[in-house]
Amino acid sequence: MIPRILSIAGTDPSGGAGLQADLKSIDAFGGYGMGVVTALVAQNTHGVRAVHVPELAFLQQQLEAVSDDVVIDAVKLGMLHSAPVITVVDAWLKSVRPPLVVLDPVMVATSGDRLLDAAAVTALRALCGRTHLVTPNLPELAILVDQPEAQTWREALAQAQALALTHDTTVLVKGGHLPGDTAPDAIVTPTTVFEVPGERIASTNTHGTGCSLSSAMATLGALGFTWNDALVRAKSWLLGAIKAGSELGVGSGNGPVDHLHEIRPHIDLGRSFTADVWGANAAVQRDIETCSFVASLADGTLPRDAFHWYLAQDAVYLRDYARVLAAAAMLAPTSEEQDFWARGSAGALAEEANLHRTHVGSAAPEPSATTTAYLNHLLATVGRGWYAEIVAAVLPCYWVYTEVGTVFGGDVAVDHPYRDWLVTYSDPEFAEATRSACAIVDRAARQASPAERAAMVRAFEGAMRHELAFFCAPLERELAVQY
Repeated sequence: MIPRILSIAGTDPSGGAGLQADLKSIDAFGGYGMGVVTALVAQNTHGVRAVHVPELAFLQQQLEAVSDDVVIDAVKLGMLHSAPVITVVDAWLKSVRPPLVVLDPVMVATSGDRLLDAAAVTALRALCGRTHLVTPNLPELAILVDQPEAQTWREALAQAQALALTHDTTVLVKGGHLPGDTAPDAIVTPTTVFEVPGERIASTNTHGTGCSLSSAMATLGALGFTWNDALVRAKSWLLGAIKAGSELGVGSGNGPVDHLHEIRPHIDLGRSFTADVWGANAAVQRDIETCSFVASLADGTLPRDAFHWYLAQDAVYLRDYARVLAAAAMLAPTSEEQDFWARGSAGALAEEANLHRTHVGSAAPEPSATTTAYLNHLLATVGRGWYAEIVAAVLPCYWVYTEVGTVFGGDVAVDHPYRDWLVTYSDPEFAEATRSACAIVDRAARQASPAERAAMVRAFEGAMRHELAFFCAPLERELAVQY
């Protein structure tokens, strides 16, 4: 079932708080969001500039327009600007009786100024008795229980329990306003306390966190989560949203969180990760295909010594490359991917043995500086342990050789001195392995976090540059010897 969640709240034209944040949070958890506007707020990431409250009759018409037509699974209440507004909403709740009501008592501005007068505060306290969950921050909690703001977590829990007991409701108390390195939250009933510890994140992307958390809780509650389980899930999501918020680049003040950070990597825009990074590195691939080594390899004029040196370094490379592929196999999320990388690892070792047997001899060659740098790049990805980064790093070795083989290996003369090498990389089976590797990397990219995706880009680009250096090294070495 897709839960239908109605947000009754004020607006935020910059999109980070209020009704706009509610709808994004509902979307993030798979709900269908609806909105009734209680106040038109001119605000941005720096603060509120003006508030316009529509006529009460229009508020009533909005509420009735929704409830006359749509079955509502949960209601999230946000900014209720005055006692008359609260009265209209309260009467509507009494008439419609939604199965779940979450109240985020928007009462105090970020500056600390009260947003509601005494009559509105009294009406909001009474409204708590018609809700299933109240989600105040500490200044709001203090106003609701008519006490000084809590200075310790123990005081906050005591105030939350007093509010829950007075109005026979459940309270989500938030410790974000307290000093220290931690930011705990708790679900408090008249008789129980369920605490969820949390880290304090150093971020200015906290605009709309209260709105977002309460609407997430409403959606999860409508999905059948207990309040305890809902808090665990919503808190984890919100911490990730705060961390990802800076990547949005919205505003120059206290920016919004990224409500869709868990979904965004999976959105299919009709472009694949591999197509994007290959396109971004097209110039490097052109340099590879036109470099002197590849050109002379293709036309058969490459000095035999340079080719043997290249094969010797390739043998060294393949030995550790096989280790990287084996690491990818160990971390692979599916048996299909595990089998693919394991076969690749075995194939690299077999090719390394073949190169030693036919071209290099029994003595293991010393790795060149170019080979060492490339292997260090690959092995560093293994050390960091991100599967997505590892598979992005090994992909160029598949793709570059397939492209080189396609460009130069289609019609090789029987007497060409390097026919066996060119034909190997133009083999259809190798091209199919490259397509499989691309598909795996694209799947990994869709499931990766923003940080992992960025690491994938760096790993791919670095490997492309090392591939170019690897192809250039044999003839550069020849020049160094001559001069």
